[in-house]
Amino acid sequence: MVRERFQSLFGWLWPGQSVITGEPLWGDARFSVHDFNQLDFVCAPYCDQCGIPFDRMEDEGQICAACAAKPPLWHHARAPFVYDDISSQMVLAMKRGGRRSGLKVFARYMYDTAREQIDTADVLIPVPIHYRRLASRGFNQAGWLASAIGQLTSTPVKHRLLRRKKATASQGHLTARQRRQNVAGAFVLTERGMQELSGKRVVIVDDVLTSGATLNACARTILQAKPANIDVVTLARVVAPKNALI
Repeated sequence: MVRERFQSLFGWLWPGQSVITGEPLWGDARFSVHDFNQLDFVCAPYCDQCGIPFDRMEDEGQICAACAAKPPLWHHARAPFVYDDISSQMVLAMKRGGRRSGLKVFARYMYDTAREQIDTADVLIPVPIHYRRLASRGFNQAGWLASAIGQLTSTPVKHRLLRRKKATASQGHLTARQRRQNVAGAFVLTERGMQELSGKRVVIVDDVLTSGATLNACARTILQAKPANIDVVTLARVVAPKNALI
């Protein structure tokens, strides 16, 4: 935070920093030309519901076979980046290294990708982490992303309406079925959340959409408040396997 403050005041003296490699860059840059050219963006055509790209051209508004067979509990999920060896470097630098320097850039890409969902949202809800993990890590990267989008768009961000009551295991090496079991019953709405989310258009914010298990568990919990709509926005999403929920 100190570095960001100095950079905002003396950006012409303090170099930028690549959000992928962490290397210094000229001015306030966040990507080198080489880094940017390696990024894989989620581009249309994609499933209208889960946002996974189609292998072939499809009409706008089509959904994938996985969403047709087992629809997720949100209406639309959007992400600007494909999660791969390149984008994972910037995600993990934020998630594990606590690097905040790319948040404004991330928020801009997330907003540009999900402008329709964010512009119509009443509230942004970051996926919460358990209090023990928050105490050891010191931050919640989903909360950082939600706050950055909120600052960009003036959309209200609520950090304490949805709570993670179960300290779930890391999902990195779990199968999709194990992920669903791992997060089953992991979230709870506070009493305030039940009141404030009733009839609201909610956007859930997270860093990566992998199997959809965590986001589906959050949406299932939020549905108890009877919101008007639930959408999902993440920084990146896994493209393979093709089935986003199974």
